[in-house]
Amino acid sequence: MTSILMKLGIFFSVLLLLFSPSQSAVFSVDLGSDWVKVAVVNLKPGQSPISVAINEMSKRKSPALVSFNSGDRLLAEEAAGLVARYPQNVYSQIRDLIGKPYSFSKKFLDSMYLPFEIKEDSRGTASVIVDANGTEYSAEELVSMVLTYAAHLAEFHSKIPIKDAVITVPPYFGQAERTGLLQAAQLAGINVLSLINEHSGAALQYGIDKDFSNESRHVIFYDMGSSSTYAALVHFSAYPSKEYGKTVSVNQFQVMDVHWNPALGGQDMELRLVEHFANEFNKQVGDGFDVRKYPKAMAKLKKQVKRTKEILSANTAAPISVESLHADTDFRSTITREKFEELCEDIWEKSLLPVKALLDNSGLSADQMYAVELLGGATRVPKLQAKLQEFLGRKELDRHLDADEAIVLGASLYAANLSDGIKLNRKLGMIDGSMYGFVVELNGPDLLKDESSRQLLVPRMKKVPSKMFRSIIHNKDFEVSLAYESDNLLPPGITSPEVARYQVSGLTAATEKYLSRNLSSPIKANLHFSLSRSGILSLDRADAVIEITEWVEVPRKNLTIENSTSDSLNLTLETGSRNSSEENSEKLQTDGGDSKTLNTSAEEQPAADSVTEKKLRKRTFRIPLKIDSKLVGPGTSLSKEFLAEAKNRLEALDKKDADRRRTAELKNDLEGYIYATKEKIETLEDCAKVSTDDERQLFVEKLDQVQDWLYTDGEDANATEFQERLDMLKAVGDPIFFRLKELTSRPAAVNHARKYHDELQQIVQEWKTNKSWLPKEDIDGVVKDAETLKNWLDEKEAEQAKTSAFSKPAFTSDEVYLKVFDLQSKVARINRIPKPKPKIQKPTKNETESKDNTDSANTTPTDSSPTDSSPQSDQPANENSEAHDAPGSDQSEENTESSTKEVVDEQPQSHDEL
Repeated sequence: MTSILMKLGIFFSVLLLLFSPSQSAVFSVDLGSDWVKVAVVNLKPGQSPISVAINEMSKRKSPALVSFNSGDRLLAEEAAGLVARYPQNVYSQIRDLIGKPYSFSKKFLDSMYLPFEIKEDSRGTASVIVDANGTEYSAEELVSMVLTYAAHLAEFHSKIPIKDAVITVPPYFGQAERTGLLQAAQLAGINVLSLINEHSGAALQYGIDKDFSNESRHVIFYDMGSSSTYAALVHFSAYPSKEYGKTVSVNQFQVMDVHWNPALGGQDMELRLVEHFANEFNKQVGDGFDVRKYPKAMAKLKKQVKRTKEILSANTAAPISVESLHADTDFRSTITREKFEELCEDIWEKSLLPVKALLDNSGLSADQMYAVELLGGATRVPKLQAKLQEFLGRKELDRHLDADEAIVLGASLYAANLSDGIKLNRKLGMIDGSMYGFVVELNGPDLLKDESSRQLLVPRMKKVPSKMFRSIIHNKDFEVSLAYESDNLLPPGITSPEVARYQVSGLTAATEKYLSRNLSSPIKANLHFSLSRSGILSLDRADAVIEITEWVEVPRKNLTIENSTSDSLNLTLETGSRNSSEENSEKLQTDGGDSKTLNTSAEEQPAADSVTEKKLRKRTFRIPLKIDSKLVGPGTSLSKEFLAEAKNRLEALDKKDADRRRTAELKNDLEGYIYATKEKIETLEDCAKVSTDDERQLFVEKLDQVQDWLYTDGEDANATEFQERLDMLKAVGDPIFFRLKELTSRPAAVNHARKYHDELQQIVQEWKTNKSWLPKEDIDGVVKDAETLKNWLDEKEAEQAKTSAFSKPAFTSDEVYLKVFDLQSKVARINRIPKPKPKIQKPTKNETESKDNTDSANTTPTDSSPTDSSPQSDQPANENSEAHDAPGSDQSEENTESSTKEVVDEQPQSHDEL
């Protein structure tokens, strides 16, 4: 029984270690073109383990916007409030500007009617100019501002600092976009555990609560967001695994293929409506007027069109109304769903292309798809759903996942899995692949342009993460270029397939150093590549491998010395091996023939060691080579110097934002205090009972003075000035309102204390009657404290009766409650004293001796002698020995049987408990 309990105890201890709550937390960010969503994994008790963080407007998603207006930086919801008024100062679609050439970014922004100013930077990408002074920020810096906002949401939601995160990316993001996003997260102070493709996040959320041990299934995840569309084919299955000595089934999924259209999304539908209504408004105004030339008017129209499209998803017709669209001219119109579908006729056909390519390349039919899960806000459009149903031959599509939150929730599961501080009970293996194929090309002197100099390094859909190795025979410095496999499959906006270029140096110097040696094989250069779990390919290290063959002297084996002293030498060695070092030293100090023999042996020993032979041996040298990145252009990462400078600029902006928020909060606090205080003075009649007329009048005058200052000179005041005036007003008002509160709270506290004093008398009487084991000194102490409390109340009430209501109270309600609480704590401590267990009756010493004598008389001397000599015979029996019969004679057991039974029956029956 003991061993079973021990094993169970170890088992439950391991469970507690595996699944005990952790104070660590991680978060995920679903960064889209229009919106950003944040999910937090936090095992803190009292909170949901995985939940979506809400913003300051209690919304579950926030606009991915940055604005600079009047010297202040605004993010998310604050920036969204300025879109219609200052469209040129609100920067959107910033995620899609990372790693893109300037020309592509300019064309893209113009097509979206986004009027903010950009310029080409030294890398050939677009930088955004945010003020009249020409201050500019890169796309990575703007994205880092949004990520900083997301991190603040996660920390506010979890109530603890969080730095570890997983960020989602669309599958078509290439090397430049993924690297730029990681650098943006670095500027935001986020430790990115990994980037994850959006479809993998959705697949995680889909499969985490399902069982695939009975059957595998193919699922298509179709996502149409605001700016892009993709379809992913995912295979779900299960594999056996050992866990705690048992074979269990572990679920897993593998991304088989993904196809996309990065230029097709919900925004394209909205733009069709924008163009339609812009034409209507132009006809309404007439005279060749074109509203498209006015950014503010277009911003207003786009904002209303978004709502109109949402209405059309649930209704057959929708109105649109824009007040003062331009020059105080209002615009009102309606549109039917049929007309909307007609405007987007080509979009419906384009939306099917990713699914068609998916099925064609996989060799599977639509009937073999277990489910088609819809993601993204644009998939709510009825016409799109109808087209997909018709193409796939399904009566209805699957919507088991939340179209908005599935990706960010799945990414949070991945973050928890990568985290060291959080362990999930459920397991789901994930196998994703590289969205692009990559080739490696070598350039350098004496390198021929053939198949060996350009090789496929990463096939498309190769598992991530992975490591690759290539070896070339070469003896001079060379260049390594990494490029996309096909010019026909490039990330959007990218014109050059090259993604990285490295200069490998040190090989020429190594060749010159070892060329004079006997080379056993040509000099080689080994290149080690890695494809990270974020999908980023890089050359990690390179080394030169030089193999030489040379003659070296080694001791000759099985050496035999044929001379007159060989016997003496062997004898001496044998003697030395048998005797200790002390004996050998004694022999060295003796005289005569023995000494001569030893000396002779010592002289012959070096001669034996000097006999060597030459052998041909092969040696390999591995020399690290230097790697320098030489890529230039839009795909270039931000330099360390630029990152350091950007970090300082962003920290200054964060500090300025914190000061601005604190100033706004203090201003609101001051304004709210003034209004609330005036209302109390005017409406509460009891204020006259605790303050004089002059005191109230003087206070109201100060409130009016601060209120006048607040709306004049205080408009541009800083946080310190608001705090000083608030403290000045509270110094006058707090004593008045404290006396007002005590006017009712103090009598209530006194009544509570006296009521408890009366109840305590009954508690003490019950102790004396039913709990006689309680210590008398503790009970007397409680009675004394109760009497002290009563006397204190009588004394303070008498003192308060003599104190003016306009003065500081003689005592407060808090003091009363504190004294009552102390007394209640003492009573509770005494109540917890347990009743002592009944003592077990022990046999007296005389009875034990008489029984021992009787036993001795009934036994032979031979039997009694071991008992008499036992060291235990003179020891008093402990409690454990009383419950068991000691080894002795059978007669002793019979004599004590009845008394033993009585003692055992008095003890309560015990049970084994976990």
